[in-house]
Amino acid sequence: MTKQDLQSRFHELSKLLLDEMNPQGFWTGELSSSALGVAVAVAALHFHDPKAHQAEIQKGLRWLQSNVNIDGSFGDTPESPGNVSTSLLVYAATNLYAQKDQSTARLQTKIAAYLASQNIDVHSAQVAKIILNHYQKDYTFSVPILTLCGLCGVPGGEAFRHIPQLPFELALLPRKFYRMLNLSVVSYAIPALIAVGIVVFTKKPSSAFGRLVRKWSIKPALALLHKLMPASGGFLEAIPLTAFVVLSLIEASYRELKVVEQGIRFLKKTQRADGSWPIDINLSTWVTTLAVKAFRTKKDEVLTPEMQTRLAEHLKKTQNRTIHPFNGSQRGGWGWTNHSGSVPDGDDTPGVILALLLLQPKEEVKDVVLAGCDWLLKLQNSDGGVPTFSKGWGKLPFDQSCADLTGHSLLAFSACLNAYDGELSLNVLKQYRKAFLRMLSYLQKYQRQDGSWLPLWFGNQHAVDHTNPVYGTAKVLTYLNDVLSHGWLDLLIRENVKDLIQFGEQFLLNVQNDDGSWGGGKAISGTTEETALAISALAGKAYDEVCLSAFSWLDRNYQQNGLKASPIGLYFASLWYDEKLYPITSYLEALTRELECS
Repeated sequence: MTKQDLQSRFHELSKLLLDEMNPQGFWTGELSSSALGVAVAVAALHFHDPKAHQAEIQKGLRWLQSNVNIDGSFGDTPESPGNVSTSLLVYAATNLYAQKDQSTARLQTKIAAYLASQNIDVHSAQVAKIILNHYQKDYTFSVPILTLCGLCGVPGGEAFRHIPQLPFELALLPRKFYRMLNLSVVSYAIPALIAVGIVVFTKKPSSAFGRLVRKWSIKPALALLHKLMPASGGFLEAIPLTAFVVLSLIEASYRELKVVEQGIRFLKKTQRADGSWPIDINLSTWVTTLAVKAFRTKKDEVLTPEMQTRLAEHLKKTQNRTIHPFNGSQRGGWGWTNHSGSVPDGDDTPGVILALLLLQPKEEVKDVVLAGCDWLLKLQNSDGGVPTFSKGWGKLPFDQSCADLTGHSLLAFSACLNAYDGELSLNVLKQYRKAFLRMLSYLQKYQRQDGSWLPLWFGNQHAVDHTNPVYGTAKVLTYLNDVLSHGWLDLLIRENVKDLIQFGEQFLLNVQNDDGSWGGGKAISGTTEETALAISALAGKAYDEVCLSAFSWLDRNYQQNGLKASPIGLYFASLWYDEKLYPITSYLEALTRELECS
């Protein structure tokens, strides 16, 4: 493709992305519909009031009937291969209506056949064994799955004998002790720990001492749950998490609680017109920053001054300015959406910092972005890396430091050191440089032997281990390349960064497909997202032919399939999702970076 071709495609995609901007002046995006979300929401509405919610329940069941895979399975998205967890949840939800409705009964028969093909007998306690083996020590998802199955009569009356008891009483301890406890759920699933733990307690025999302690703990645990619930009614704005909490409380005889009332209202208002639910309401802050950063130095060609001001003001308003009730997070961070259930995290915060520095003069955003950096300082783990939500939680994978978030924060600190050099106090300057160097050391330590880095919240369904080293490596390399443009770095830091980049580039070159694309790893079918991200990491280097072949593949794929999103996102204990704006923002960033270098 010629420079003119790339410029033409840049303008074409820029217009398409602007068309996706909402009336408020930022991007909302659209997450894929989720069979798992539908199943759990339908069950929650059923347990609350099947007659009052009949319309929503029937729409949900019809969506499931229309989106079952050929083999009778369900995946996390309509584009995903089937998996046991989602299929089992849908089977359990249909069990509530299979005896009353023939179409639902036929669907359930199909699912049972799929599960049988996976050596799962839905009428035996084997169900619990398989689910627990799959998730191992992480009960974040396995226990809620088995709880829903038990409440829906799967595998039968003895279901709760095989479900582990979640220690919901531990949630009553001060938050500072959480990181020291060997909790069996991740930090962002405390509402599930409480609600699911309580219903399992009411359904399962236990020792006299255990019953005494847990019975005493229920009232204060429910009070804590009330404090954790946002104004929207949706815990983390997540449909599955909220539905699990609601149905557990109802079946534990706490249906009159305000948490239940608000949760049901949240589920009803988030159902889509086609009867489905996504896993989360949206990722508006995340996709807005992706869009802004995709335009980079060409933003003035696309965004008017008024648009840029409106975007910046929106992002400023969404900064957390209080101690967050969900996890006690300090002021200064950003979450993934502007809705109240969002929790500040270690990927959206650096994303907003970088977007604001692009959108407005540095003087106008100084206080806001430095508050964001101070928040990231408090989040940084002792290993130098950056986790998602909470410092010090390292027992389970989704609470640990990770390379892509660390690289993102590294770039945010470097950008602030570059922008405000000479304006920071000696103490702040020392803190920021120390944080930067610890992050760089983390990336050096966790770069794998083949030169790659693994991301945490992204994967590839077609990889054997579901990891996505292409995504992780491309993201980290892009952040590191941008760091090299900053003037504050000394020679030693530059050489260390360049060494990491060179090693990572060799990995990307080695796993490019013969057709010019990239998938999640070697010999995995290419996607728009992964191919474009790899181009962004390699653009402007001595890889013109490599990038040209990749752009040619993107062009062919775009002509044939449009901007079809791929399920590369991971959420809430390894739930796959795709996001409508991921292909266009990644494609645009690749075009921008290539055009900047030509």
